[in-house]
Amino acid sequence: MKFTRCARAQLAIGLALWSWGGAGVSAAEPPKPLRALLITGGCCHDYAQQKDVLKQGLEARANVVVDQVHTSDASTKPPLPILGNPDYADGYDVVIHDECGADIADPKLVEGVLQPHRDGLPGVNLHCAMHSYRIGNPNDPVTPGTPHGLWFEYLGLQSSGHGPQLPIAIRFTDKSSPLTVGLGDWTTIGEELYNNLHIFATAQPRARGEQVVRQKDGSSKTNDTVVVWTNEYGPKRTRVFSTTLGHNTATVADARYLELVTRGVLWATGHLNADGTPAAGYGPQGR
Repeated sequence: MKFTRCARAQLAIGLALWSWGGAGVSAAEPPKPLRALLITGGCCHDYAQQKDVLKQGLEARANVVVDQVHTSDASTKPPLPILGNPDYADGYDVVIHDECGADIADPKLVEGVLQPHRDGLPGVNLHCAMHSYRIGNPNDPVTPGTPHGLWFEYLGLQSSGHGPQLPIAIRFTDKSSPLTVGLGDWTTIGEELYNNLHIFATAQPRARGEQVVRQKDGSSKTNDTVVVWTNEYGPKRTRVFSTTLGHNTATVADARYLELVTRGVLWATGHLNADGTPAAGYGPQGR
């Protein structure tokens, strides 16, 4: 097919315009994965396995990359690499505290751990994180603004101990929350039920746990406490999600537990839809 000189000129202009316009339009880049810092180590738990179970479970359920800070020290005062470095969370979207250091009691060290969260970085706290960074007697009432209350105010709940390892019947008390909508109540294997000494006004309970304990006289006592909650911490109202569940590796590996913690991460970072699903681009494989 032959084109006149005029037609060839028009075709050339059209192609140039198409090329220029096409170069300026590109497919939207997919969201970058959330960056989570998982801190593990210290007393009384199989962190060597649990850290990997958590990493794999979270990365399979959400568009998140989990980096690990771990120490194999099993004492109540583990030498966590973050201690003394208030900038430890730079570049991360959320910190997952799963450490167990009840005797890390230096106020300056605790202040350093809290600094990123005071600056607005979301936090997720699992199990023994609730019994870490204790300054003074954990059974004493908290006076706001004192060293004794530093970690408890961040968590939004004060706990000082737990019961025996027995099944815990979990019931979600706020079924309309994105954190819990659609989740079914369940009963754990033998787990530790943490006590509740004080729930701060900034905290919102999301689930309770009930545990039946046999007494020395043969009678039974039912303990019922908050096991999942959220908190708004500090002047920036930093989002904080916590659960006291997760002592044993079998519980940590339970799909129901991993779903709950994944929602906690997504909620804390603002990437959870009202129906409990990940926001667009933050589901598995960036869906």
